[in-house]
Amino acid sequence: MQPALVLGSTRATIKHTSFDGQRLVVVRLLTADDSADGPPLVALDQFGSRRGDRVMVTSDGSYARELTGCRDTPARWTVLGIVD
Repeated sequence: MQPALVLGSTRATIKHTSFDGQRLVVVRLLTADDSADGPPLVALDQFGSRRGDRVMVTSDGSYARELTGCRDTPARWTVLGIVD
């Protein structure tokens, strides 16, 4: 798990079938002092986070497979929750 900042949402006209009905957001991973930790990433979001929200994300592939219901989804990053 790692904290991240939601930069916005994104869309794809052509995507893997496991992404059908999934919301995609662009996030920037954050370090402990809130500085950027690498380039922006695309993550699956089932919580409806919006631009500027702080979220917790995970790169756990088994959670992405569970969320999409697809054994061979290419998804890596998923939002675990919105930080209050």
